[in-house]
Amino acid sequence: IGSNSAETDSQTEWTDVQKKIIPWKNSTPSLDLEMVFQDRAAKLGKSNSRLIVVASLIDKPTNLGGLCRTSEIFGASALVVGSLHYTQDKQFQHLSVSAEQWLPLVEVKPSQLVDYLQQKKMEGYTIIGVEQTAKSFDLTEYCFPEKSLLLLGNEHEGIPANLIHHLDVCVEIPQQGIIRSLNVHVSGALLIWEYTRQQVIKQKQQK
Repeated sequence: IGSNSAETDSQTEWTDVQKKIIPWKNSTPSLDLEMVFQDRAAKLGKSNSRLIVVASLIDKPTNLGGLCRTSEIFGASALVVGSLHYTQDKQFQHLSVSAEQWLPLVEVKPSQLVDYLQQKKMEGYTIIGVEQTAKSFDLTEYCFPEKSLLLLGNEHEGIPANLIHHLDVCVEIPQQGIIRSLNVHVSGALLIWEYTRQQVIKQKQQK
């Protein structure tokens, strides 16, 4: 009995520590999954974030799925992809864990990016490229405007030169290692978080 009691206490302790909610795996019988999804859907498009994440140049479903998940978690207003067909890829779905159902997705093909960026500039967005250039701002020193559009580069080639000319600013992540490049999903996630920290979390704390 003592052993079973100790085991029960241990399980209770770990249950208290774990805070994540995974609706489709939750074992609580009383959890109304429909209410969970309705509540999430009610918040769709009502985030305080004015961040658009543009991933049209990315062609690996795993990176796109991860970015979709990260963008949804931190409340980005939209994720732009080169093709909506990526959402049907099993690798995308494995990484996104259904985030595409709750995050607005916009299809903008790479050939349409110049026009799209120009349109967003006219709407008041600052076009921010994640790229190492001679004039890049250090991420730790950059203050994100409220209306920010984050352009991520291709996994191998980064942001093409013809698109860099349309950027308002380039931001790079300070690095100390020998390898001088991060996975594009990791890079995107770091900037998405920093935008959220500056524009969303601070605003909530000030209220």
